[in-house]
Amino acid sequence: MEKCTNYNEIERNFDGEGMKIGIVMSRFNIDVCEGLLSACACQLKKQGVEDGHIDLATVPGALEIPLVLQKMAKSGKYDALIALGAVIRGETYHFELVANESGSGVTRVMLDAGIPIANAILTTENDDQALVRMSEKGRDAALVAIEMVNLLKKL
Repeated sequence: MEKCTNYNEIERNFDGEGMKIGIVMSRFNIDVCEGLLSACACQLKKQGVEDGHIDLATVPGALEIPLVLQKMAKSGKYDALIALGAVIRGETYHFELVANESGSGVTRVMLDAGIPIANAILTTENDDQALVRMSEKGRDAALVAIEMVNLLKKL
């Protein structure tokens, strides 16, 4: 198959210098959420986001994350937002409800507000899966937020 190369690709840019980032973190499954936050904040700093340019709001659970993201997005103070949480399967249907509705809410806020939101609300079968994924997803959320800000600036 012939490779088509007649396009201009916008380069990925992970430079977070000068960016203001808002983070909303669930306190439910707090050990996992704090692991997500630690990895995310360290990665933001590595990418050049200054200490005083990261705001953190905590909420009781994943279902409350979209409302606070919406308020932050409407404030106009942030270049990007990050959602951190952990929804771990239990024995009831509640897992599906929380996982689906929190994800849908985050996406709706992002599209309505036109601001990048990195969704790092883990949805796992058990605690062990969440603990294994928290560091990588926290770092990924930081990179996604920064990359998307820079991409939108280029478009």
